[in-house]
Amino acid sequence: MRNATFFKIYIAFSILYLIVLFTGHENLDLYLKPALVPLLGFGVYFHRKFPSKNILLSALLFSWIGDVILLFADIAEIYFILGLLSFLIAHLSYCVLFNKQIIGEIQINKILFAVGSLLIAFYLTAMILVLIPRLGELKIPVIIYAAVISTMLLFAFNGYLIWKKPGALYIFLGAVAFVASDSILAFDKFYAPIQKSSFFIMLTYLVAQYLIVVGIIKLNTKKAD
Repeated sequence: MRNATFFKIYIAFSILYLIVLFTGHENLDLYLKPALVPLLGFGVYFHRKFPSKNILLSALLFSWIGDVILLFADIAEIYFILGLLSFLIAHLSYCVLFNKQIIGEIQINKILFAVGSLLIAFYLTAMILVLIPRLGELKIPVIIYAAVISTMLLFAFNGYLIWKKPGALYIFLGAVAFVASDSILAFDKFYAPIQKSSFFIMLTYLVAQYLIVVGIIKLNTKKAD
């Protein structure tokens, strides 16, 4: 199947890209990074039709736009803000996407959901308290972004409790990896430099996108397939 081929190419190209970052050749970002997410997009596009396919493609599109814009973040602050906006739309798309998935037969464990919600809220609060003294004019945009990505994680956790496995696990782990990626980026940019930050940001980001895409496809794959 063509979609499986694109996913394999994505994995291979991601490994190559991460090796390039780890060895310190970050100047090749401009040539390699823009090719990554489109491979996942093609994989989704050539997969059979399912109800939320266009929403997933929209999330990947805005993620790709954010990837490209952030390549120029060192030139001017406006590029960082525009990249943040693109990923904000991508995360909102993921929220809608997760909300539209067919639920499983098992009812939600309210206690477990409450505990997970509190942990996510605690994480969001802690990150904001740590970063807020250093955000300057970006205080409001970053707080809004942090709230949205935390909501995305909450939706994924809720889905983990009610969706069918293993798709539910893929999506939840992907959401966790996405939050980890953005957290590393924020900590590195606003708080203190992290050694090989680009490598760790992209490692978690590429894993996140792959797991979410594969998880959604697994949730929407019929047994007959």
